[in-house]
Amino acid sequence: MHASNIFFIIFSIACAVSTNMAMFIVFRLFMGIAGCPPLTLGGGTIADLMPPAKRGRALSIWTMGPLMGPVVAPVVGGFMAGAIGWEWCFWLTAILTGTLTILSFLLLHETYAPVLLKRKAERLRRKMGNQNLKSKFDKGQTPRQLFVLAIVRPTKMLIFSPIVFILALEMSIIYSYLYFLFTTFTVVFGGEYEFTAGEVGLSYLGLGIGFAIGQFLVGSFSDAYMKKKSAEGPMKPEYRLPPLIPAGFLIPIGLFWYGWTAEYHVHWIVPIIGTSFIGIGTLFAFLPIQMYLIDAFTIYAASAIATNTVVRSLFGAVLPLASQPLYDRLGLGWGNSVLAFTALALSPVPFVLIKYGERIRTSPRFELKNL
Repeated sequence: MHASNIFFIIFSIACAVSTNMAMFIVFRLFMGIAGCPPLTLGGGTIADLMPPAKRGRALSIWTMGPLMGPVVAPVVGGFMAGAIGWEWCFWLTAILTGTLTILSFLLLHETYAPVLLKRKAERLRRKMGNQNLKSKFDKGQTPRQLFVLAIVRPTKMLIFSPIVFILALEMSIIYSYLYFLFTTFTVVFGGEYEFTAGEVGLSYLGLGIGFAIGQFLVGSFSDAYMKKKSAEGPMKPEYRLPPLIPAGFLIPIGLFWYGWTAEYHVHWIVPIIGTSFIGIGTLFAFLPIQMYLIDAFTIYAASAIATNTVVRSLFGAVLPLASQPLYDRLGLGWGNSVLAFTALALSPVPFVLIKYGERIRTSPRFELKNL
């Protein structure tokens, strides 16, 4: 994470000083690559630090970064680009990242159990002279073998674990819907409602308010529910999944609301209110999936989250390319209705996972040692 922060600063500055589109696109690519580690490792770090009964609230706070960022940034960036130039969007990013990088070096320390135990074993070998002392996680693998394993494991999880595959697919579809909205707000509110560039950024606040409501509700419910269920017996990762049920209906409701009110040019506040339901539903899906993967895969949580992050990022990058052709052919009403019907088709998934998830997860065919 420390290395990624440094490279992120470098490529943010490179974007700011780009002199042509080719340079800008290449530096944006490397900027995106450098920004990946905190997204994939953040949930694993929380798993290292927090007991299961307290992970819900901690994870809900962390999740606000990757979800609120795309909401707040257009608001700030829209006005900033119009007032002092687009380059300052990247200069500000570099300044903020630089500040956080300094804090990270001071406050963020290693939390991963295999690394901590490996370091402890090395200290004991030096102190006691006993070269047979090893960490329980030490399998005698070279750094190269560990690197290859770290690259291969998420792929194996995606292919061989039905739970990981199903949740990656569901989260990817929901995540791509967010980027459908992000890429079309300018057209809808700038074109249909004649917002200025700065005002278009404000249209993202409906999603942001929804995210905030969803964060509070899921963060509060999840830990309380886990505490209640733990009093009845052993805690199970499936106890994280109930918020997925309302998510399966809130997102379609928001899409229908947003699409048809924008189609008929109802006052601009009405479609924005509709997007808040999408925001709530997204948090109701995003947080339980993240918490479930952490609780289910424990020491391999970072790999499970990495799988989910990579697949949803690919969907988020590719599917929105179809947004404008979809809306051009079907209009905002039916275009968003297609998305809503697809989301409704996924609504049975939480019921299946809550009922059969433990049986699938604990099947000998899908044991962690085989992944």
